[in-house]
Amino acid sequence: MAARESPFSIPAYRHYWLARFSSTIALNSMVVIIGWQVYDIARRTMAPREAAVQLGLIGLAQFLPLMLLTLVTGLVADRIDRRWIVRTTVGLEMLCVASLALMTWLDVLTLPALFGVAVLLGVARAFAGPALQGLAPNLVPQRLLPAAIATTSIAWQVGAIAGPPLGGYLYAIHPPLAYTLSTALLFFAWVMLLLLPPLPAIVRDDRGNPWRQMLEGLAYVRRNRLVFAAISLDLFAVLLGGATAMLPIYARDILHVGASGLGHLRAAPAVGAAVVAIWLSRRPLQRDVGLKLLVAVAVFGVATVVFGLSYRTPMPLAVALGCLALIGAADMVSVYVRQSLIQLYTPDNMRGRVGAVSILFISGSNELGEAESGFLAALIGPVAAVVAGGVGTIMVAALWARLFPEILRARTFDPPASFEDVSPLEKAR
Repeated sequence: MAARESPFSIPAYRHYWLARFSSTIALNSMVVIIGWQVYDIARRTMAPREAAVQLGLIGLAQFLPLMLLTLVTGLVADRIDRRWIVRTTVGLEMLCVASLALMTWLDVLTLPALFGVAVLLGVARAFAGPALQGLAPNLVPQRLLPAAIATTSIAWQVGAIAGPPLGGYLYAIHPPLAYTLSTALLFFAWVMLLLLPPLPAIVRDDRGNPWRQMLEGLAYVRRNRLVFAAISLDLFAVLLGGATAMLPIYARDILHVGASGLGHLRAAPAVGAAVVAIWLSRRPLQRDVGLKLLVAVAVFGVATVVFGLSYRTPMPLAVALGCLALIGAADMVSVYVRQSLIQLYTPDNMRGRVGAVSILFISGSNELGEAESGFLAALIGPVAAVVAGGVGTIMVAALWARLFPEILRARTFDPPASFEDVSPLEKAR
């Protein structure tokens, strides 16, 4: 029985974890290069502040598909085999990366091409997100779900650690190499997803109005004040504290560390997050989870402010890396608490729709945060934009503690007693 207490004892979960791990390395390796290429190409013909606007627009290009497709993708994840959704989206991502590799190899890459690929990646992420979130609880029993969330976060965070510096180094050696590696890793992820066993059919009601069913995810999140508070807290915190959007500017024009240094800066938040994820996988949070969520968001804001001013310190790169690692560590606590609440308190036949709403808030805050930071940097400068965002994040944490007392009253996760402590795979057996 002891061996069964690890999510990795379940073969289907191992395949799922490997797919998340390899695809995360691939996408993070690619995304850091896209940001660098957008800013680099823009700087050839634009002033620094005009080029900063392009960084904001590239974030917006990835967010718009997510915003427009959220209700549809959530319903799709609750009606179609989630395995085939993620297989298809990984295939689309693979084609996007391969096309960037070819255009970079032929030296014909342009800003319109980069923006076009960003939109396609946004479409792929919009469909993949709810399906991936809803798939994990189908593979493990409820008692292992918090540990599975933490170990899945390890896959994401370790992949995020390896991806940016790997992409930066390979790009410095020969630009197409970064995209070529990402293509190979996405192919491996696709193979791992093909190995997932058939899942029991989701119990669904197809007789209802599709539009009403799409809106059920929004209604559920709005009714559950604790879930709504956790999701919206992350939305505004990341929206205001989007320091990572400014990393290409900091790497090129403020810290002067180049493409390889940008890789280190992009990896630093993931290093901090991975350390915390490993800790949480071994020692899951059990008490005062709401209070720890608020403290984590406040720490996120403080670290963002210090990062913004790091160039004034005697060791600017070291301070910047330390602050970014602390940002990642604080964000990991927020992710852990939020995802545990959502997965444990949502019925399986609604996980796709609720997951889509969650992704719209969380992933949307990342892209909109990048857009907001880019536009604000164009108005007041990148340093002022980062510092102002960090201060705003601290204020949001304080405000949410007052507006949503449910957060402070959340002592443990304690899922509803009506939920069965078995995975759909075990139930099918």
